Amino acid sequence: MIEEATVDAYGQDEQLTGFFTMIEESLAVPFTTTVLGVGVSVVGVDLAEDGRVVARCARGRSDRTSEFWTCHCRNPPRGLAMVGAYRYWAR
Repeated sequence: MIEEATVDAYGQDEQLTGFFTMIEESLAVPFTTTVLGVGVSVVGVDLAEDGRVVARCARGRSDRTSEFWTCHCRNPPRGLAMVGAYRYWAR
């Protein structure tokens, strides 16, 4: 998966963009999960200014972003494996 996301990418910025694009295209949203013990709906992904791919979460009228590794899913949605590949690459 890492190779698929980073093919033809020159440098870390282009690799990050590759992961963001793959996650955005493959992750089945919305899905429900918990973030730090609070139930939320993941409605999309964003690329943070500091260069992280983050989950865009909604709860009621409130929107927030969260690191994917703080999300805990009982029933993982389609495409979540690409998030795992991104997490491995990002460390």
